[in-house]
Amino acid sequence: MDPTGLNLPPLLAAFIFGLLGGAHCIGMCGGIMGALSMAVPPSMRNPARMTGLLLGYNLGRIASYMVAGTLVAFLGTLIGVAPGARLALQLLAAAMMIMMALYIADWWKGLTRVEALGRYLWRYLEPVGRRLMPVVSIPKAILMGSVWGWLPCGLVYSMLSWSLAIGTPLEGAMLMGAFGLGTLPALLATGFAARQLTLLMRHRATRWIAALTIIGFALWQLWAVLTIGHHG
Repeated sequence: MDPTGLNLPPLLAAFIFGLLGGAHCIGMCGGIMGALSMAVPPSMRNPARMTGLLLGYNLGRIASYMVAGTLVAFLGTLIGVAPGARLALQLLAAAMMIMMALYIADWWKGLTRVEALGRYLWRYLEPVGRRLMPVVSIPKAILMGSVWGWLPCGLVYSMLSWSLAIGTPLEGAMLMGAFGLGTLPALLATGFAARQLTLLMRHRATRWIAALTIIGFALWQLWAVLTIGHHG
């Protein structure tokens, strides 16, 4: 099942959304990447080690997204048995994508209210992350990334709403994995201090183009879902 209503492979669409959300990722997580890098003792900041740590952080982060996608998709299978529930989940996914686009473009910050829901869980996980500092080995980097993956994030929550409608827990995990891979270029650019790429992705025009593209996807989804529902 393709919740986008676009006849696009869902994993490709999720990867594209991750890429388009890169500007938001830099703004929200760039500081985290910088802090983790600076916490490594200067004598240990050789390129090979730092590359391994950056990849470890992101591996753990994406793994957490996949776990969340599994859990949410399982919830979706339970909800989806109710009459009309699948249509409602698809409409929710489209609405969340529009909210995500408005958030990325800095046109409306309503998604921060959704982020607030995740702060209750983060209150318990954040001290765990602090105890892992400084991160100087790849296993610790993966653990830190797995904690970091639960940081309240409207972009992630928007994609999780899509997982609700995707079908099975395995599909939910794969969807969030593809999305996580899409966010990887932006966060690696931040971690490697690729200043020009970072500035380009944070530029207002880049964010607006990304937002308008996502809104286009969401409106197409709404049209497809409502048309199918009307004819059904």
